Parts: sequence; structure tokens; C-alpha cells
Amino acid sequence: MERSEGRESCCTAVTEPPPVTMSNVEPERVDQPKLTMMMRPEYGTSGQEITLLANHLKVSIRRPDEIFYLYNVSVSGTYDEKRTVNIKGIGRKIINKLHETYSSEFAGQKFVYDGEKSLYTVGPLPRNRLEFSVVIEESSAKNASESLSDNGNTNHSSKRSKHSLHSKAFLVEIDYAAKIPLRSVSRALSGADPENVQDALRVLDTVLRQQAANRGCLLVRQSFFHDDSRNFTDVGGGVMGCRGFHSSFRPTHGGLTLNMDVSTTMILSPGPVIDFLLANQNVKEPRYIDWARAKRMLKKLRVKAKHNNREFKITGLSDKPCNQQLFFMKVKNGGSSDNGEETIEITVYEYFTKHRNIELSSSVYMPCLDVGKPNRPNYLPLELCYLVSLQRYTKALSLIQRTSLVEKSRQKPRERIKVLADAVRDYSYDDDPLLAACGISIEKQLIQFNGRVLEAPKLKVGNGEEVSPCNGRWNFKNKHLFTPARIERWAVVNFSARCDTSQLSRELISCGRSKGIHFERPHTLIEEDPQYRRAGAVVRVEQMFEEIVARLPGHPDFLLCVLPERKNSELYGPWKKKSLTELGIVTQCISPLKITDQYLTNVLLKINAKLGGTNSLLAMEHTSHVPLIKDTPTMILGMDVSHGSPGQSDIPSIAAVVGSLYWPLISKYRAEVRSQSPKLEIIESLYKPLPNGNDEGIMRELLVDFYTTSNGRKPAQIIVFRDGVSESQFNQVLNVELDQMIKAYKHLGEDDKPKFTLIVAQKNHHTKLFQANAAENVPPGTVVDTNIVHPRNNDFFMCAHAGMMGTTRPAHYHVLLDEIGFSADVLQKLIHSLSYVYQRSTSATSIVAPVRYAHLAAQQCGQFVKFEDRSETSSEPGSIKTIGCTPVTELPRLHKRVSESMFFC
Repeated sequence: MERSEGRESCCTAVTEPPPVTMSNVEPERVDQPKLTMMMRPEYGTSGQEITLLANHLKVSIRRPDEIFYLYNVSVSGTYDEKRTVNIKGIGRKIINKLHETYSSEFAGQKFVYDGEKSLYTVGPLPRNRLEFSVVIEESSAKNASESLSDNGNTNHSSKRSKHSLHSKAFLVEIDYAAKIPLRSVSRALSGADPENVQDALRVLDTVLRQQAANRGCLLVRQSFFHDDSRNFTDVGGGVMGCRGFHSSFRPTHGGLTLNMDVSTTMILSPGPVIDFLLANQNVKEPRYIDWARAKRMLKKLRVKAKHNNREFKITGLSDKPCNQQLFFMKVKNGGSSDNGEETIEITVYEYFTKHRNIELSSSVYMPCLDVGKPNRPNYLPLELCYLVSLQRYTKALSLIQRTSLVEKSRQKPRERIKVLADAVRDYSYDDDPLLAACGISIEKQLIQFNGRVLEAPKLKVGNGEEVSPCNGRWNFKNKHLFTPARIERWAVVNFSARCDTSQLSRELISCGRSKGIHFERPHTLIEEDPQYRRAGAVVRVEQMFEEIVARLPGHPDFLLCVLPERKNSELYGPWKKKSLTELGIVTQCISPLKITDQYLTNVLLKINAKLGGTNSLLAMEHTSHVPLIKDTPTMILGMDVSHGSPGQSDIPSIAAVVGSLYWPLISKYRAEVRSQSPKLEIIESLYKPLPNGNDEGIMRELLVDFYTTSNGRKPAQIIVFRDGVSESQFNQVLNVELDQMIKAYKHLGEDDKPKFTLIVAQKNHHTKLFQANAAENVPPGTVVDTNIVHPRNNDFFMCAHAGMMGTTRPAHYHVLLDEIGFSADVLQKLIHSLSYVYQRSTSATSIVAPVRYAHLAAQQCGQFVKFEDRSETSSEPGSIKTIGCTPVTELPRLHKRVSESMFFC
């Protein structure tokens, strides 16, 4: 599932989730925002200058005083019926029909229409309210005997085209709503915050969407996709990646720009339905097709019939195969004097072969597609149908599909620049009557400007050695970890993976000792009993832990678990839940394809961090010289929420918050994780008062841990990094989540409150950076806080990591609040440094480590409920909480033995 890019969410209608009501907490309402986003105080200056390009095109407005007129469009049945109409799919067709038929009523005004509710013109229409009755001809799909045989008349005359269409009448009402001044864009560019700038930008974005719709493109928010096989990439399973383009107008420090980017969506492979089913179910012959699964997959998809070139929507499958499925058909009674009709019962196969002279071969013994209505089926043989192109596939991709998509859609910087340049040339964005009326023109070249490259921070490793990262990377070859752990009692368990666990353990010990870890030999090696290999995941895990308890003399330091699948193993969730929540055992899961020194080192980095060790520290952190943090107790938080896969609306969302420990260090973290309502982005458990006066919220736990590990010091400053929210949710972060954090702090008996710096970190955006004078990705440490940033708000882009494949995507940081008072240079250097403290890696991360940890903790704990049997869970007391009408499975709490560890490493 793709999160909304920031500016898009402000320019489109956003449906907020329903209010969440806890059984013992009164819901809070924010009538007036207490805080608003801070303005940019200054620009950064540190670092080496570099010339960059960005995928933004400069936009000029020669007539800034133009005014857009917004009209609301509603479509219903005719005057007599007044039925409700789903405007999606027919709205644009209706408006186009109006434009053709009633051009005089529009007084020659050019308009753009979003396809649903909003129509925009440059000049006003003659009247504030227009009302029309519009008749549109559409394909008719009744039953097989009527729609396919023209009421049984086998003499196929030219009348068939008339019978295959039917007319629908709609009442269209167009009402004046508001004026939208284009001048608001100019005011926004000058640093003001006008009320309707987003409305004006929405009009311009709608222009580009209408252009794409008129070209027959698939529209997905602000992206569009052409029906061109050269843009399709097969990823397996009957699914293709379709390359298209994102486009959106953005106010920036350098003026109004059009942000253009390559975009990808998933579509079903167009072509014969039978071929699609074979690929989707990964079978070689039709006899192996699971028809129940096929029915679920095909429902609501659009197909075109070969024999009459008409398009239908699939509603189901026939109960019987083509040669047995009967239907009633009216035929002319040639022997009757009055030339009457009689009704006969006939199979679908017989109808097509005898009455239509169409030979059927491959689908004789298969079910037919039902393209009719619930009570009036219309059957089509499978081999006569093929899937229409550009139908979105919205289900979650498998690991193999995702891997294939990434590999095939990856583009080097120069290749991406060329693709964008070709699109700008071919699609003529500024060739639109409404844009021309406003004097809007779009340049054809990517904008060029200067950025800066920050110096990489130095790191401290074991034995007092110092490491200088090169190109965002470092290694532990011939080096010790900063504080290595002691591993004395441990074991290896193998869930039927093809792995020599004896050799694996020897090489792991050898590699660990070379890194300074005190590593004893494993107490035992346990292979899974073959009789359980076909059992369910929970049973297999329970049996393995029974074996562990029987063979170990006491509680182990940690367990090394070898899984049979590399990723998405069904064993992972039950294994982690059992070990972390019930037994309190630190575990490391692996599934090695090839055991190398680099692979073992990466495994050891995770193990060492989980067991309380430290792999490396920032040199300035080691000497307690982190600016604005060294002298004042400062807590750093990373916050994220993960959601279920597309189509899994009942899977709880998982909120994770990690907090720093052992001030003045900024490399050590622990996590608190909670489940919450599905698809809810705002974290609801930061402060959670109970009737007895206690608080069991996330913040209380992290504040107490900070106090305990920082020699009894309370945080006087808190730096919050929030991941995953769009610009439309910034006010909620400022006025709901921050308010909950303050309440949690004061609940501990404090009268004052810490100073907060609140930063949103976004990766889901469409800005890319390129070197102007080199083909490689921008170097690690590249930062941009001019030209392409917001003209007013305090934001910047940073590429902290080295892009080894494809084109790197910078992180977009928005500073919503800064009570601590960082200068631009100090804050950017701190964020850059926090990209080097991720203990699982020997390379800089693309986003700050606290956010990476929060994301990882949410993902890992999400496995607890992903594979859970709801029937088992519901029998556990307190395991289900109800929020509104949605039951939410509560996450089990971590065992006290691991609750303070970096288990998410």
C-alpha cells in the first residue's frame, strides 16, 4: 500500500478516519489549532557546494489576476426518477456530452472537470445554476438469448448495432460555488499563507488530469498511465508494472514549478482470460485452475468479447461448464402462420456453435463468464473474452513479484532524466486552452540550482579506533565492535532449512570472536522433528520450544533460528511472539543462501545490538560534544504507524515509538508498540489515562526508561521525528499528538514541560535530485534548502545515503516546531549524523535511524497479529478491544527480560 505524497493530499479531498473512542477515555476535540507550522528562520551554509538538477519545471504566469470559477456538479436520474447515480466512470462522459450539445449555454467558456464533483472555468457561466437532461447511449448486457443473439433472430442484420445499445437519461445540475483567485499562488510564492492557494493549485492539477483522461490514460491520483505496451513490465502472476508519470504544481522558493516524475502502478495483464488465469495461479494447463479462486479474482474485471467487440463487466462464473450450462432463448417459429416465437432451452456451447457459427475448442469444459445482472445472467465462453487493458491490480504483491518489479523498473539518473525530458516534449503540458487563458507556460528543461554536501561524521569502534566513512559506508574488517556482548548459553534451531548448522555455528563464532564478542560454543543444535514439518506454524513453533526447554539447562542468552524461507515465512510471527512476549528470549532469525564473512558480520551486528552491545558510536557522541544536546538532557523519539496490506481493511494498524536511552548518547533506543484502528495514521496511545489514575500510554513508558538510564535526569528537550504523515495531517501532529506527549509528561508530576522540536520525515514524495555535471547519483550528505523547497515553511531535502542502484530519493524533512532553537546548519548536521547510528548497518541510512527503528518495530510486531488465528486470540482475556465498530487485536506486551532491549534490531 503507497502513502499519499504531501502536496497531493492538500489538493484532493481527504476522507478522515472515523473518530476513535476508547472505552475509558473521553474523545478530545480540537476546535482551533493551538499551534501552526513555523516559518523558515534561515538557510544553511555549511558543506561543499554542488550543482544539481531536480525534476521540477519552471512555470510562468503572465496573467496572475485571472479568477477561476468553481461549479459543483451533481448527476442523478431523470426528473421522474431522481435516482442516485455513481458519477465515477460516467461523469466525464456526461460533461463532454453537455459541452457538445449545449455549448451556447457555456457561453464558449473553456472548462476543466475533475470527473466527479468539481468543474472550473476562467470566466463565469451565464447563470449561477444550469440544469440539463442528458441522454447517453451505453452497451446493454441482458441475457445470452437477448443481448448476444438479438432476441433469437439468427438473421444478423444491421439492426444489431441498434439493439446492442440502450439509452440512459441523466439529470445534470451545475451550481456556482466559489471564486478562486489565481493571485493566491503569487502571494504564496512571496511567503504569505493565503487561504485558497491549495484550491488554485488543485485547478491547475485538474487541467493535467483532464488532458491525460482525454488521451485515454488510467488516472491514479496525480499520476497517469498510457495504454502502451512499451510501458508494461511483466512481474509474474498475471500482473504487470505499468510505467507512467506523476505531475503536480508546487509553490517553491524559486517560484511555481511542475513536479514531474516517473511513476509505476500495477495492472492486470491484458489479453485472453484463460492465459491470465494460468499465469495468476501459476499452472500450466486449464484443468489445474482453481475455479473458486478464479471467480474471486475475476469479479468486477472488464472484458471485451471477440465475436462482437463489446465490453462487459464480470459478475461471476456459471455453475456448470459451457457444454452443460443451459439458458432459455426465444426463436422464431417458422411454421406458424402468425410468425410467432417459442422459447427453447439450449446450452451456451450449442448456441455459439450452431446459432452463431463460432467454433469453441479450449473452453468447452470450463465455466462461462457471467457478465449479466444477479437475476439475469449473461454467459460468455472464456475463450471468446480477453481482459481490457489498464485495469489496476490493488492486492499486495508477493515477494517474487516485488523483487521483479524493483529490478525491472529501476532507472539510473541519466536514464530517468531522458524519460522525463521525452515526456515533457511529447505531452505538451502547457498546450491547454484554460492554461493559455491564464498565460501559464511551462519550461521544457529541468531546473538547475546549487546544493551542499555535508561532511560525513566520524565513528568510534572498539579499541579506541576511529573510522571515517567513505561514500556513506564503512566496515568492521579487522576491527572490534565498540562494546561487544558476551554470549555464553545459546542454541541453534533449524526449521527444516537446508543448512549445515554445525558449520554455520563454527563460522559465526569465529567471525564473532574476530569482532571482540565473547562467544562460547552453542549448548545444542536442534533440528525440527520431520513429523511436524507439515503441521501449522503455531504447532511447529510450540513443539520446537518444548524441545528447547527440554534440552537447555536454563534461560539462554539468545537463540539462532534458521527458517526455510528467506522472507515472509509463516513461522516468523508465531516464533517472535512466543520468544519475545511469553518467554523473554532474544532471537535472531536467518535463512542463508550463502554464508560469507559479510553475511555473518551483518548477522552479528543485529545480535550484538539486541543483547545490549553497541556496534559503533558517533565520535562527537562518544566525547559528549553533540551541539545543544551535550549540556541539556535530550530525548530523541522516532514515530511511525504501519498498516495492513491493500485489501486487508480488518488488519489493525501498528503504532511504534522508539525513544533514546543513556543520555547524552543518541545511538541507543528502545521501542513501545501498540495496535490501533485499521488505517488510522494518528497515534492514539501516546497518553492513555485509566480510571484508577494511572497512565499506560506509550510516552510514559519511554519517559521512565529515559529517566532510569540517564542517571535520574528528566528530559528538558525532546526531538520528535514523525514518519508517514502527509501535509494535510501536520496540524494533527502539532495539535493532537504533541498535546498527548505533553499530557503524558505532566502526568508524571511535572509542572513544566520540555522544549520540543517536531520534525516530519517523508520518503513518499516525487522530488528527485541529479548531479548536473555527472552521471552518478548525488553524493551522500547532499542537502537542499533553497529553490525547490517551500517558499515559507521550514523544510529541506537530504540524501544522506549512497545510491548504489537506480536513482536515489532524498528524504524530505519538515520542521513543524522548534522550541529548542536549532540553527539550520546545526539541525541539518544532527539529522545527517543520525543517519549514521543505525546499528544494523555499516552504511548511512536514507532517513534518520529513530524513524528506521520505529518502522522496523511496527513491522515486526505486526507479525504478531498477521498470522494469528482470530478464534484462538478471542479466547484470551483482554486480547480484543473494540474501537467504534472495529474490533482491534491488542498486541501482547514484551516480556520484561527483553522489554528494554533493542529487540527490533
